[in-house]
Amino acid sequence: MRPATASQRVLRMLFWETTIRCNLACAHCRRLESNEAGPADLSTSQAGALIEQLAELGRRQPQMPVLVFSGGEPLCRDDLFHLVGRARQHGIIVALATNGTLVDSDTARQIHDSGVARVSVSLDGATADVHDRMRQIPGAFDKAIQGIRQLNDHAVPFQINVTLTKQTAPQLQDVYELARALGAVAVHLFMLVPVGCGQVLAETDMLSPGQYEQIMRDIHVLENRGQIQIKVTCGPHYERIKRQLGTDRAVANPQSPMHGHQSKGCLAGLGVLFVGHRGDVYPCGYLPVNCGNILETTLAQIWDNSGDLARMRDAAALEGKCGVCGYKQVCGGCRARAFGMTGNYMGEEPFCAYIPPGAKG
Repeated sequence: MRPATASQRVLRMLFWETTIRCNLACAHCRRLESNEAGPADLSTSQAGALIEQLAELGRRQPQMPVLVFSGGEPLCRDDLFHLVGRARQHGIIVALATNGTLVDSDTARQIHDSGVARVSVSLDGATADVHDRMRQIPGAFDKAIQGIRQLNDHAVPFQINVTLTKQTAPQLQDVYELARALGAVAVHLFMLVPVGCGQVLAETDMLSPGQYEQIMRDIHVLENRGQIQIKVTCGPHYERIKRQLGTDRAVANPQSPMHGHQSKGCLAGLGVLFVGHRGDVYPCGYLPVNCGNILETTLAQIWDNSGDLARMRDAAALEGKCGVCGYKQVCGGCRARAFGMTGNYMGEEPFCAYIPPGAKG
């Protein structure tokens, strides 16, 4: 399968680190800078230019990208709702990623009135002891739950995000039930990537390849209940597992995206981009390969012309067992984990237990 041409590629989601500032200090955070770097955040006018560039790119596509206001903690940014409004004026769908602790009734009302399509709130565990240990601030769990209830009271659609580690994985079922009880529309399960603060956490809390394999099978059981939307992020081998279990509609041909959808595990640089708080562009928030800066080069030019993005889009360039895997078109391995563990973003996925036929032992 040939890599898509520039006219065929669709940027589905842009994650923007609206600010480096945050009111928490989570053990698994991707941040490498502290709150003191806040003055380097894009200014209101610079952020407006980013939105204009995204809209320009989106207008040439069949659909506008989703813009995720992330962080840090985006609610630490004073002009947040002004910028949300600017994005919506261009027809851009807006989402908000927050830790939930700053969401009171007034903030929930502002989020609703601004037209944010969905809010993601991170809960690392179904109990205060597990969540607060990860967030490193006592009371963070209770404040997040209060924020979630405010969102629900103001009819704001929200999802629960949880990073799976040795501490949180045993609570998978409990998180699932809690999300349903709170009224969430989805649960997004993130597999830990060893970048930022997560490098330290990975030494003690990273699941083994075998544990990842089992937890994704457990996730598959929950997804098949059909009670709430479930999505696995940074766990691209979930696409392989679904096909091996014979439950994916594309199972007859593991290299064919089902019904024309882009059914691929790792979307770094293919359907997703990340813009850091200084304007630097990365394939995703966990892959620190700088592809340019929106203050110097337009987003469309970076999307079209980056050599690193072009290489990541070429499944034929994958190395190691990923390169010979029959599922590489729908999985691709996590490029960020490959980079974090080996320094080579085209290397094989280091936390995949599957040994494809033809792989060297």
